[in-house]
Amino acid sequence: MRRLENRVAVVTGAGSGIGRATSLELAQAGCELALVDLKPEPLAETAAAIERIGRRATWHVVDVSSKPQMRELVDRVVSEHGSAHVLVNNAGVAVTATFEDHTIEDFEWLIGINLWGVIYGCKFFLPVLRQADEAHIVNISSVFGFVGMPLNSSYCASKFAVRGFSESLRAELNGSPIGVTSVHPGGVATNIVRDSRVAEKGFEGLHQTSVQRFKKMLPPEEAACAIVRGIRRNAARVLITREAYLIDILKRLFPVFSSELVGRHWRRVVQKQIADIARLEARG
Repeated sequence: MRRLENRVAVVTGAGSGIGRATSLELAQAGCELALVDLKPEPLAETAAAIERIGRRATWHVVDVSSKPQMRELVDRVVSEHGSAHVLVNNAGVAVTATFEDHTIEDFEWLIGINLWGVIYGCKFFLPVLRQADEAHIVNISSVFGFVGMPLNSSYCASKFAVRGFSESLRAELNGSPIGVTSVHPGGVATNIVRDSRVAEKGFEGLHQTSVQRFKKMLPPEEAACAIVRGIRRNAARVLITREAYLIDILKRLFPVFSSELVGRHWRRVVQKQIADIARLEARG
């Protein structure tokens, strides 16, 4: 998009992490915001921060996996703001479990938010975006949209799907004033790291290791800057963090061998986890 000033941006998952940081970055660029999340308190905090910048913000408590609520959201945004120019489908969740121990209910919950939330957002806001002289859609995928990782079958399924969906939508909208960007973050310090559902007993230690790495991850503000640059450039993809670039290169150069490397590393991690559990049990 050539201009972001005085545009209306809709951001899901705006209460924290990348969603909150992207909302603030868009406000700094001159947008007014329609903020969407499931929890009202963080939404109100994000809205207050945007208003301190001097931009208008409305906030909407919405379950993005709900088709009726997402339909209604469009009407509410248009009623409050008159239009929409930027849509950032950011809301996401994670589950840590092997596929065998992953419940169908958790799978449905995750796919509902991570994939259907994106589809609903694009489907219902597209007619509004078409009324603008220029508009942009941002769909947050992941580095796990490039490579299948153990303990993340549902998350990878959703993020691979978001990548493919975004590429297809961008191709369909080629030549129109609507751009589409697929975003692939690596390790970014967001609540999804700490709030992941751990469905399998015995692998809490692996999740705890990720939580301990939290402070060393990329700040969401840096991810937000990259996303807004991608909107301005109408980038097809935005890769965030060095591991995202590394994994992308490995998958391009060695599509089969890179998966073998993941599998071998996973076996070593599991063997170490089992050994650690055995030592703890032996100590009583």
